[in-house]
Amino acid sequence: MRAIDLHHVGIEHVICTYEHDGVLVDPGPESCLDTLLEALGGEAPRAVLLTHIHFDHAGASGSLARRFGVPIYVHERGARHMADPAKLVSSATRLYGEEGMRRLWGEVVPVPEEHLRVLHGGETVLGHRVAYAPGHASHHVVYLHEDAGHAFTGDVAGARIPPSDLVLAPTPPPDVDVAAWERSLDVLAGWEPAALCITHFGVVEDVGGQLEGTREALHRQAALAEEHDLDGFVAAMRAHVEANADPASARALLLAAPPDHLYLGLERWRRKQHAA
Repeated sequence: MRAIDLHHVGIEHVICTYEHDGVLVDPGPESCLDTLLEALGGEAPRAVLLTHIHFDHAGASGSLARRFGVPIYVHERGARHMADPAKLVSSATRLYGEEGMRRLWGEVVPVPEEHLRVLHGGETVLGHRVAYAPGHASHHVVYLHEDAGHAFTGDVAGARIPPSDLVLAPTPPPDVDVAAWERSLDVLAGWEPAALCITHFGVVEDVGGQLEGTREALHRQAALAEEHDLDGFVAAMRAHVEANADPASARALLLAAPPDHLYLGLERWRRKQHAA
């Protein structure tokens, strides 16, 4: 198994794609496709496994499917958006603007439906056990490579940029669910994996420490969002990151998990809790 640094917007240790035996896990955004293809050395992947459909994880999927005819595995809740990403692109464009979309994510094109492979959780795919793992997103799954013992966790196991050991819980809108996230962390712990392969960023062998760090970060951020408005939350999170990580790690972590997005996801979750 190898970790491929996609050098998102020219910065190291922001987005990681994993490749093993021709299988890609979370190919990243289309804006990084040339970097990915160069790392593959012209070899066509034989399958793509998506943990979820956010652009930083899955944005290149349509381009890969069209270029190589490769099957794309994705949870049932995300499959329709991969076949027709227009709604996602429109929503993201309102947030980032046209130029921001091009710079950060590139062109997001549909995955032809004949290349989609729909997951529900509970399957075994290409030697990987699949579990439904909501919390970060309602369409999130995690994979355990049963021979190697590596768990591919997308964003459920948090974000941590080496060499820093500071962990954040990526909590963007629209469907953060803190209770579901905790249950997903329990699923990962129950697998007893040898290592966690996280997208932001790299292989983590201290499995228990990373999972507990994610749980603690999730609760810390939720409490902070309860105490502050958007500006106060962003200022507090930036100060926390910059005080607890070296400058390069802090820069990459703030790009991988922008504090304003963390607040917006948690604020939406809090409103749902209050309305229930």
